[in-house]
Amino acid sequence: MTEPLQQTGFFGHPRGLSTLFFTEMWERFSFYGMKAMLFLFIIEEISEGPQSGLGIGAEVGGAIAGLYNSFVYLLALPGGWLADRLIGQRRAVLYGGIIIACGHYCMAVPGVLHSGELFFFYAGLILIIIGTGLLKPNISTMVGELYAGDMGARRDAGFSLFYMGINLGAWIAPIACGSVREWLGWHFGFGLAGIGMTFGVIWYILDSRHLGDAGMEPKSRPEERPRARRQAIGGGVATLVVIGLLAGLQSAGVIALSWTVVADFMGYAILALVALFLGYVVFFTGLAWVETKKVLVIGILFLFAAMFWSGFEQASTSLNAFGRDMTDRVLFGWEMPTEYTQAINPLFIILLAPVFGSFWIRLSSKNLNPNIPLKFALGLIQLSLGFFVIMFAAGVASDIPGVADDPAKGASIIWLSVMYLLFTTGELCLSPIGLSTITKLAPKQFGSQMMAIWFIAAALGNLIAGRVGGQIENLPHESVFRIVALIIGGAGLFALLVSPLIQKRMMGNVR
Repeated sequence: MTEPLQQTGFFGHPRGLSTLFFTEMWERFSFYGMKAMLFLFIIEEISEGPQSGLGIGAEVGGAIAGLYNSFVYLLALPGGWLADRLIGQRRAVLYGGIIIACGHYCMAVPGVLHSGELFFFYAGLILIIIGTGLLKPNISTMVGELYAGDMGARRDAGFSLFYMGINLGAWIAPIACGSVREWLGWHFGFGLAGIGMTFGVIWYILDSRHLGDAGMEPKSRPEERPRARRQAIGGGVATLVVIGLLAGLQSAGVIALSWTVVADFMGYAILALVALFLGYVVFFTGLAWVETKKVLVIGILFLFAAMFWSGFEQASTSLNAFGRDMTDRVLFGWEMPTEYTQAINPLFIILLAPVFGSFWIRLSSKNLNPNIPLKFALGLIQLSLGFFVIMFAAGVASDIPGVADDPAKGASIIWLSVMYLLFTTGELCLSPIGLSTITKLAPKQFGSQMMAIWFIAAALGNLIAGRVGGQIENLPHESVFRIVALIIGGAGLFALLVSPLIQKRMMGNVR
């Protein structure tokens, strides 16, 4: 605990960054490894042997996957609150990692016991959601604490290095977990994701001495913690009561809930809550007009971001199903597991993120750097182009006789690769830019809450992606991709048209 933080033992950065880098890498390994399998496992038909799935239809499966991915982001809010008020970031990350590993092992249990499929499946998802809510926001906060007092380029470079760890885990995971799933079955693939998180926890414990005092104590004053503890207990009890009440009413036949109904309700609820919060900030907090305009811009960017993620996150649902059912994955006589296709995007991120970072800097030096709303528009348009590419591929594949029984007759994997290249360039125009923009636009007294709005956009986008991706049960792949391409393309063109107005009239000097 006495080791100074401002050392240069990890590529010129504090040695503690390596602790967080590898912990986050293994956490992302577990998350993206499981995510690459989740939707396919849900919709896979029930059969004998380790390759048996849950046999749930794509529409319901999409709703389940969408809710899971959405709650992972939503629970980052209470996870951050608990760390700030009660337990500190250091413990939150440790507890979160342990809970995540338990969730993955829970999903692996039916592979050993050959029973309890649905119980362990849903219990595992709940544990992973809770654990990720504790770990994800707080490990990033600890990275920032390693650079206390340093707001310059070294700090930005440290976060860029940390971001590479995220994508390294996301790249390796589908390959490793997909291979194990192919050899041994679904539950062993889920188990490998748990082993990855266990490696992360062990590394975090053994290497935490390099973190100094970062994240050790909550940010609240000691006299405030008893009240925060009561609030946490009250919130937890209230949540359990509501869930128990709904379950009881469902069992009694008073209400008829389904996963699709719950997903739709959550989508409307998220939109309403964001609108109410932004309305409160704009009309009832006494902000100056300059700040009010910036809050309104955050609301607009929220909608654009949610639209982007609603298409992008179909990678694990409709696009994953396309990779399984309509893509030729045979290379030199070997058929690669479907999950391997989920490694394409993070590989492109690893290769292109430094290129884009340098590109923006060079454009800025020549006063040619696109404004922020224009970058959002470019992100949406590139995502739309990606869907047009895969729409064409789906149309070609659907006309091939026998493709339903033999995916090797389907579309070349090059189509998916081109699509993910466009997805990646779009992501690099929008995602890191959006994070930076929120910190620039948010009024000081609402900084953390406005950052939460950004993550809620990802939650809403994931929810919509699950619902839309599930429509492959009712519509041909080509039709689903066409609809998504047109809607997102329309949003991108609208963003392109209004970007000068937003920049000039509402954002001022914020670029």
